[in-house]
Amino acid sequence: MTHLDRLENQSIFLFREAHHAFKNIAMPWSMGKDSNVLIWLAKKAFGGHVPFPVLHIDTTYEFPEMLEFREWATKHYGLKLIVKINEEARARGIGYETHDPVTVTHELKTVALQQVLSEYKFDALITGIRRDEDSTRAKERYFSPRNAQFEWEYKDQPPEFWGQFTTAVAPGEHVRVQPLLDWTEVDIWRYIQRNEIPIPQMYFARNGKRYRSLGCMPITKSVESNATTIEDIIAELQVTKTSERAGRAQDHHERNAMQKLRAKGFM
Repeated sequence: MTHLDRLENQSIFLFREAHHAFKNIAMPWSMGKDSNVLIWLAKKAFGGHVPFPVLHIDTTYEFPEMLEFREWATKHYGLKLIVKINEEARARGIGYETHDPVTVTHELKTVALQQVLSEYKFDALITGIRRDEDSTRAKERYFSPRNAQFEWEYKDQPPEFWGQFTTAVAPGEHVRVQPLLDWTEVDIWRYIQRNEIPIPQMYFARNGKRYRSLGCMPITKSVESNATTIEDIIAELQVTKTSERAGRAQDHHERNAMQKLRAKGFM
């Protein structure tokens, strides 16, 4: 059994444990590489289909190419897609033109997520976060509870021994299930390569630049790159010293910005 096989098996186990434990699951989908791997794994876990809705929190600042990919992939995989926009915040003028990235991220992503969970009463979210993305996400568990205020008690998390996970939720609470927690960025790319998983072409170099991480258009910066294939990307990653989310402005707007955002409910 290869390293990728072991990661795949663990992720499928976590998917099935979540499906057994929770009554009303959704899977956030950013259309990025990690969330497309999640869709692939969900199909493997459940006989070729995704048995719960995928959820796109649309900030209205998406790259047009990402929206095109969303429409194509929804039909290609036969997904049940829920799109949520925080219309109230947009009506108040919340946006990158007038507010800082942390405020916009909280209002247009976290609050929008709170609104859709309140509407649909989801008790679990399957997310595509990985420990290697940043130090805050490294503190996560496979099954990570959030209270009714969406707060994450990162200093007081439940132990996970012998495949025993936290699955009890009170009204208004939910659990975040993280099937990719042990994967690395290179693992993701090798798995995409092995299975020929469709992804947005923005990850590949055009005119000497490519996107390593995809977010809102005004605050997501490209990186210098000539990588036009997955092999090129992997070779690039093996020598780079730049973090994966270095081009995401909300992560670096202030000290501990990511930890503060995640404590309030950000993905």
